[in-house]
Amino acid sequence: MSVTITRESPLQDDVRQFVADLNAHLNPLSPPQFQFQMTAEQMAGPDTHVFVARDETGKAVGMGSLKQLDATTGELKRMYTVPEVRGQRVGKQIVERLELEARSMGLTLLKLETGAERVMPEAHRLYQRSGYTPCPAFADYPDSQYSAFYERAL
Repeated sequence: MSVTITRESPLQDDVRQFVADLNAHLNPLSPPQFQFQMTAEQMAGPDTHVFVARDETGKAVGMGSLKQLDATTGELKRMYTVPEVRGQRVGKQIVERLELEARSMGLTLLKLETGAERVMPEAHRLYQRSGYTPCPAFADYPDSQYSAFYERAL
């Protein structure tokens, strides 16, 4: 599927809806203390870059965020695609766009936290196929059965 992916404000209706839809999908998968959801307002902070994928009609079909952790490390966050485009490589294109942004910022390492493979196998396939490898918990994430962690050197 052909999409255009650009940096946009998370404080717009379609991105807010993606945040709500993503949270609704994730909430039943793990206890609240093991969920690390960013609000649209948090995503609007100066350390986070939000990218939205739009189809040829301009409809938003996915999003992803890059949060800068330090001078060399970034974190992929809030990855989401609408159900009707899943399997059409939109997620892969979003990851590639986030990596391009990370490189332009001088970052040399990307990390991410996602749900356990048993509940999010598609996410694990996406990250593994994109060159990410398992790593230990990082930042202030607890190591638990509900999370998996990946990293990729750029």
